[in-house]
Amino acid sequence: MPFEQITLEKEDDIAVVTLNRPERLNAWTQQMNGELVEAVVRCNDDPEVGAMVFTGAGRGFCAGADIRDNFQARLDGDNERIEHDWVGLVRSSKPMVAAVNGASVGVGATMILPMDVIVASDEAKFGMFFVKMGVVPELASSHFLVQRMGFGRASEMCLTGRLYSGQEAYDQGLADRLVPHADLMAEAKTIASMMAANPAPHLRWVKELLSLNGSETDIQRVQQREGEALQKAYASSEHKEAVTAFLEKREPQFKRE
Repeated sequence: MPFEQITLEKEDDIAVVTLNRPERLNAWTQQMNGELVEAVVRCNDDPEVGAMVFTGAGRGFCAGADIRDNFQARLDGDNERIEHDWVGLVRSSKPMVAAVNGASVGVGATMILPMDVIVASDEAKFGMFFVKMGVVPELASSHFLVQRMGFGRASEMCLTGRLYSGQEAYDQGLADRLVPHADLMAEAKTIASMMAANPAPHLRWVKELLSLNGSETDIQRVQQREGEALQKAYASSEHKEAVTAFLEKREPQFKRE
């Protein structure tokens, strides 16, 4: 079925997913949520796609949840929601790069925190507005925000509910890169393509290790997980191809999933 609130385009070895409600600054809806999940599943199942880039149409990335579609509907007694494990899907998927082109607030910020790289335009704005709406952070953002920014900075951002510029977000560790607005998509696509060039199974194994070990305090368990993943890697055809290509002084040719 065609998408109505997002677009999905393939470019060489990457896919670009665009939130597409520009007249509402791409405010998040239940329909958009379902379409985003479907787009990620399609990309994961497509052997031609090695990585994904997420951005927004128009002036904004995502201005948070659509108030009428979400909060007002809930207050009116409409509690029917299609629940998806977005964080689990992101962390188990092919590499994801967020290209934040404008306002990224509320769920517009939390949806990208578990992604692999966040590239911010110098026109981007970030905000954790939950406390101002009488709610609290979601999508494991109280975990990922602390991991990215540190406890004090995450606390200030969530407890004040103020808006941060792209420069502030980069300086405080929320965004991984800051680029001029005109260079945003080129930068994000370059990063995604560099990731996509690597062997697909190993990319997911690395993501799994980072997810499980990033907050692990048991160093023996960290090394055990790495050892188990290494055994799979050593036995893989991709490892053999990488070693052979190095000895033959050529670029490795990795097969797509």
